[in-house]
Amino acid sequence: MSPAPQSHPEPESPQIGTVDVDGRRFAVSLHTLHDGVEYVGRLYFTDVSSEDEGFPDRGALPGRTLAEVRAMPARLRPQDLVQRYHRAVAEKRRYHRLRRVTEDVLAKVRYMNQVAISMRIGLLDPDGAAQEIELTERMLYELVSALRHHAGVEAGQLDEDIPS
Repeated sequence: MSPAPQSHPEPESPQIGTVDVDGRRFAVSLHTLHDGVEYVGRLYFTDVSSEDEGFPDRGALPGRTLAEVRAMPARLRPQDLVQRYHRAVAEKRRYHRLRRVTEDVLAKVRYMNQVAISMRIGLLDPDGAAQEIELTERMLYELVSALRHHAGVEAGQLDEDIPS
């Protein structure tokens, strides 16, 4: 069975550099994941004076290997990074927690499908696959029940500011 798609960035997110825009400095890092077909990198912009998680550029940097994706940002000029920053701000998501849970749900659904396919073509034994599907289903129920707690919560909003 091929590896399940990773829904989270690689543990190490290399720093690309910084960009200065409108009197503010943003650290630029590369977050990568494997979507089951290829590696996909995204640049993240984080205000260096903030504790915020930052926000992604929607433009993808695809490659066959992790090394290939990690080499791509070196080819970007400083003005390219500024343009990508402006695109990211124009498309900036406000509800990061909800997005993260949604991405986790999609990753679990993809994984469950991959396990079922692998079982049907004989790569996994039916009992082991059934247990894995059952475990994944329980995780999905937990994620879905968490959605309501993240809906409407904007990035940077503190938990104590959220009405129960």
